[in-house]
Amino acid sequence: MIKQVLISVSDKTGVLEFARELVAMNVKLLSTGGTAKLLAENGLPVTEVADYTGFPEILDGRVKTLHPKIHGGILARRDLPAHREALSEHQIPTIDMVVVNLYPFQQTVARAQCSLEDAIENIDIGGPAMLRSSAKNHKHVVVICDPSDYAQVLGDMRTAKGEVSDSTRFMLAKKVFAHTARYDGAITNYLSSLGSDLAHETRSAYPDIVNLQFEKVQDMRYGENPHQSAAFYRDLQTADGALANYRQLQGKELSYNNIADADAAWECVKTLEGHACVIVKHANPCGVATGQDAAEAYAKAFQTDPTSAFGGIIAFNCELDGKAAESVATQFVEVLIAPFFSADALKIFEAKQNVRLLQIPIAQAINAYDMKRVGGGLLLQSPDARNVQLPELKIVTRKQPTPQQLQDMMFAWRVAKFVKSNAIVFCANGMTLGVGAGQMSRVDSARIASIKAQNAGLSLAGAAVASDAFFPFRDGLDVVVAAGARAVIQPGGSLRDQEVIDAADEQGIVMALTGTRHFRH
Repeated sequence: MIKQVLISVSDKTGVLEFARELVAMNVKLLSTGGTAKLLAENGLPVTEVADYTGFPEILDGRVKTLHPKIHGGILARRDLPAHREALSEHQIPTIDMVVVNLYPFQQTVARAQCSLEDAIENIDIGGPAMLRSSAKNHKHVVVICDPSDYAQVLGDMRTAKGEVSDSTRFMLAKKVFAHTARYDGAITNYLSSLGSDLAHETRSAYPDIVNLQFEKVQDMRYGENPHQSAAFYRDLQTADGALANYRQLQGKELSYNNIADADAAWECVKTLEGHACVIVKHANPCGVATGQDAAEAYAKAFQTDPTSAFGGIIAFNCELDGKAAESVATQFVEVLIAPFFSADALKIFEAKQNVRLLQIPIAQAINAYDMKRVGGGLLLQSPDARNVQLPELKIVTRKQPTPQQLQDMMFAWRVAKFVKSNAIVFCANGMTLGVGAGQMSRVDSARIASIKAQNAGLSLAGAAVASDAFFPFRDGLDVVVAAGARAVIQPGGSLRDQEVIDAADEQGIVMALTGTRHFRH
């Protein structure tokens, strides 16, 4: 039975209503500082911790709950006679519930002008100690660190005459240890990002010690291959527009490969303007296009490589309406992603219940880091979020581009960023014509891209070509020009740039340099 609760919260969301419900159940309130003041001002009977312990808050509030009468009341095991005798001897009542959330350290250090002094003052000491004490003794103490859990605790207490179930207690305890680990991790990340020159407090983007925290979304039937096990985890700092915040409207459970490919499709389609569609197979775009509406964008994207599109992942950056849904429904698709699905589209896919429909809001969510696991370690880098803009292009050939060629080159460049290296992408009129991906030789990628276009019955005459990295020799350029390209966009930066530019001039084509490389491994 819950008889006494200690409440000390930085985030006061819902705490007043929660405390009122507890008082109505005859639970005594202990509190500190601003929380005690809030409860008292709203007419709730509350005892200040300083009055309870008989020892005043000191050191500007740094010491208030670090007292035997607090931690003894929390940590005592009610099922051990020796613990009960110790409580009786020292006149320590039990504390049956602890409601604590911590100083806003993460919000503080996120501010651009945060000083080391500000950060240090926002490191909570008493709060984590009480949370950990309560979580350790969760069989006897209910612990809450998240206001969203107030309702469940009250629900348990109403149905069990003031008691909280063992399963709820254990769930809350696990949540507390994850919460304090994340809190301590944030402190470590911040402090270890500071250089030795504290006078200037220079922060590195890559701390000496990095702590990351993810929560499990689901266990998976298997990983990339059936002999591998797997699970899907969500970054606790994920923004709305990230794949991990999908809402599944229908379909089978997502597989490991579904999620990996869906992320590739979603990240690509978010960067495109107008009505756009991206079809992905094995993490590579096999068809990308824009159109007057979703249906036209899909039809153009599908044209690029109908064979590879079979069983692919399809993403739209606009509402999927009934017209587009009718077209998509004629092919085998594993996952379909859009920010919105019309009622007509949902009705069409009711007949295809195995198709996974994912709804994700359009927002430019960017991960803090890109990560790659290697043997015994981890590679961290900033995300490849750079999108070259039209005014940044440097035209290096005598031949100048037409407005249409500029559009085609920019479209091809956006797509190439999401194709595995070495990447060569032919485009024209807002659609991909041929994609060469993941080859050890750039020349081979160029040949594969032209073969893909030929197999799909698409002409490359007058096309624009994007290369994710520079042409080290003119041979790759010669292949794409022979296939029909009349405009090429590439980063430049090779020792043989002039040789490649001269080859472009020799063949009377346009070449633009971006100064930005987009390797993708």
